[in-house]
Order: sequence, then C-alpha cells, then structure tokens
Amino acid sequence: MGARGHREPAPGAQRADSRGASGMTDPIRRLRDAEPVPFWLDDPARPDAASALVADTRCDLLVVGGGYSGLWTALLAKERDSACDVLLIEAEEVGWAASGRNGGFCEASLTHGLGNGHQRWPGELTVLERLGARNLQAIEDTVKRYGIACDWERTGSLSVATEPYQVDGLRELAALAARYGVERTLLETPEAVRAEIDSPAFLAGLWDRDGVAMVNPARLAWGLKRACEERGVRIHEHTRATRLTPSGGGVEVRTSYGRVRAGRVALATNAFPSLVRRHRPYTVPVYDYALMTEPLSGRQLSSVGWRHRQGFADSANRFHYVRLTADNRILWGGYDAVYHYRGRVRAEHDQRPETFATLARHFARAFPQLDDLSFTHAWGGAIDTCTRFTAFFDLSHGGRVAYAAGFTGLGVGATRFAAEVMLDLLAGERTERTALEMVRHKPLPFPPEPIRSAAIGITKWSLAQADANDGRRNGWLRLLDRLGLGFDS
Repeated sequence: MGARGHREPAPGAQRADSRGASGMTDPIRRLRDAEPVPFWLDDPARPDAASALVADTRCDLLVVGGGYSGLWTALLAKERDSACDVLLIEAEEVGWAASGRNGGFCEASLTHGLGNGHQRWPGELTVLERLGARNLQAIEDTVKRYGIACDWERTGSLSVATEPYQVDGLRELAALAARYGVERTLLETPEAVRAEIDSPAFLAGLWDRDGVAMVNPARLAWGLKRACEERGVRIHEHTRATRLTPSGGGVEVRTSYGRVRAGRVALATNAFPSLVRRHRPYTVPVYDYALMTEPLSGRQLSSVGWRHRQGFADSANRFHYVRLTADNRILWGGYDAVYHYRGRVRAEHDQRPETFATLARHFARAFPQLDDLSFTHAWGGAIDTCTRFTAFFDLSHGGRVAYAAGFTGLGVGATRFAAEVMLDLLAGERTERTALEMVRHKPLPFPPEPIRSAAIGITKWSLAQADANDGRRNGWLRLLDRLGLGFDS
C-alpha cells in the first residue's frame, strides 16, 4: 500500500465525461453494491478471537501487537528457543488492521525499492538485497512448513510507465538493478508490456520476476496465529496495552484488566502510538484505500491477458497498486494518501467516498474492456510511514524493550526481517542484521503540529504537481531531497 499514482487523467485515455471513460456507464455506478469492509476480512474462514487477558501474569517475552510484526516476532522467538515463555497481546483481533487489509504484495525489498535503497545505503545495498531475498524465501518456507492456506503465488511484479518520461525512469532503474546484480526484465515498448497485462495506459514495464509473491494477507496473519499457538505462544486478544514501565530487572506493561511482567518486550504497534513516547515523532499514520472487483469471467480475463498473474504498480508519485486474487478478482488501490491532523487514527476515516470515486474512474481508464465489471468491496485504513520510507529500529529501557516501525506499505515481507532484528537486539547479539547502517540509525523525525500537517500538505501538493509536469520536482521537493527525507513515493 502506498501513496503514488498517475495524474488526472490516466495516460492513454480521454478525460471522462459524465458517462465515464469508455463512454459507457459512469464508473462510479460500479460502486453501488460495494461493501464498506476489507475484502480479505469478509471471510467465513476468519478464526474466533482468543480470550482477553484478565489476570496479572509473567512471561519471558511480551509481544505487543497482533499484526505481522508481532506474529513473526512471537513465532521466531519460539523457533529460536522453544523454552522461552512468549505472550502476545492484541488490542483488537489478530490481523484486523493493516496486516489484514493490505494489497497482499509480499516483496523481497527491505528498502522500499532499489532506488530508495541506493539513495540511502549504496554501500550495503548488495547485502540488503541478499538478506531481502533470503527473507522472502523464509516466508515461503514457513507458509509451506505450517500449511498456511493463504493463496501464496510467487508471481513477481511489474512497474509500469504510464507517461513517456517514466519510460526513461524504468530504463535507469533497470541499469541500477544490473549494477547491483539484481535481475529485472525491461519491457521497453507498449506492445511488450501489454503482452503481459493489456491496458492502453501502459507504455513500458520493468518486471521483477522472482522478488514478489501475491498472498491473501488476512489468511497469512491467521495462519501465523495458528502457527504461534502450535509452538506454544500464549495469545490474548481484546487486550490493550496502556502503559510501559521498568520493573526490577524487567518491564511491566499495564493492560485493559491487569499487568504483565516480562523480561523483554517487543513493541509491534506500527501505525498506532508507541508505548515509548520518544518513538512517536518518527512515524505518522496515513490512510490508504482500495477497491475489489467481482470475479472476472473467462472472457473478461482473456481480454486483459495477465497470463503470469503479476501484481503491478505505476511509476508516478501517486501510484496505484493492482493485482489478481486467487478467484480472479482485481484489487485496485492506492493513489490517495490521507493524513489527518495530529495523526488521528479513527474508524470513521476508513471510508472515503471521494477517493473511491477517483479509484473507480482510474480503473475504467486503465481497463476500458472491463466496463461491465462491478466493485464488491471498498475500504481503507491507516498505515505507518516514516521519513525514509523503510522500517527503523530502536531499543529502550536498558535494552529490554525493542521497537520496529515505519514500513510505509511494504510490511508484508519486511516485518519478518524486522522481527529477526528485534530479537537480535533484545538478545544483545551482534549479527549481520544488527551491523547494518539501516538498523543502527533512525530516520529524521517529523516536526510537531501544526508544522507537520502543513509540511505534509505542501509535499502532497508538490508530488501531484510533479506528476502533472513530467516528473519535474519543485523547490520544496528538491529541499526534501537534500535533507534526505526522500519524499519521492
């Protein structure tokens, strides 16, 4: 999930009139029966919630948060040491937030793409790419080992150009990949990319054939929950952590109904406020939105092609991310990234009709041959982002509390790596992971309000202007580049 997309109107299509991009029914009408809930969570396979923790308890390792970061941390801790008493608490239910409603792109990249990694850590990017590939394979191996039925498909993904200037950008990225020994296939013509996925908007593409898997994100979270329980992790849902304080040689965490005394704590709260206040300025929650279509018929799927079932994203600053599901629906998400003053995370922000309308119009322009396809689900939610667009790490309370956050939409894969880092840090081990500059240094924090809202607003406007002006970055974006804030996505 993220905040890039093509400008209005999408390339290769005329601006829509009241009857829509194709001259047929207004695309917004396709939203009339869309359920206002995440498609992945609208599933009869959703497991029952574990009971709340209603008594004081102790453990060796307390994990706060039942998304991917917390689940991987708990599972890997038990795989490292089966005797370790691991307790995981979740304020709502496992996988209910970003881990259960994202696009399901599980990427090898730990750096939010090769370009961002090259800009920030050119000296260790080869190592980061190798560790990322190993991490992705480890996720696939875990899915197989525990029999997690999450529709895992190692399809790879396409970055597509939808404006002429973006074609040169893909060529530069292909050359950068070659420099680091990373395999990418450049599709340099509209005919070549449309042979993969047929859209009149596509001018070129860059195919990462092996570094991305498509997954049902909610079922992955539920499968990891089951794997944790099989390994002996104690899980309590509907148990909110409210306060963290030192306690003897460990840490005490207050919960909804009691206290947990733990030797070590791993915080995996991501978009939600950290229990360690000094961490809070490093992330902000932004809202991302997606639509899901009804299943495509054989005729409809044939009209699009898509034989290799890759996910794809376009190459502008405000981008869409798009994929097929196991039953041949199309998920169409992205473009808008909405920040609310003071970083408020509230359920009422999960629905945003103006964004859904924009996404529906963009879908119609990208796939005019699917003008009879309706949307069944429309949803949104908060993700955590930081100023370098990749996860960062920290310790507090004398090394007894570890923290990872800032995944900025690439957490499906990177959270497992983050869990390994947190466990290394809590164990006091110097490993190849903890020696990384990426791990040893944090990003710049966001400024306080009201400067934060103003800066984010100016940045969003500037990115939209860049998309409308052949990628040319104005003075504000160039200043952010010099400061190393990297708002290019």
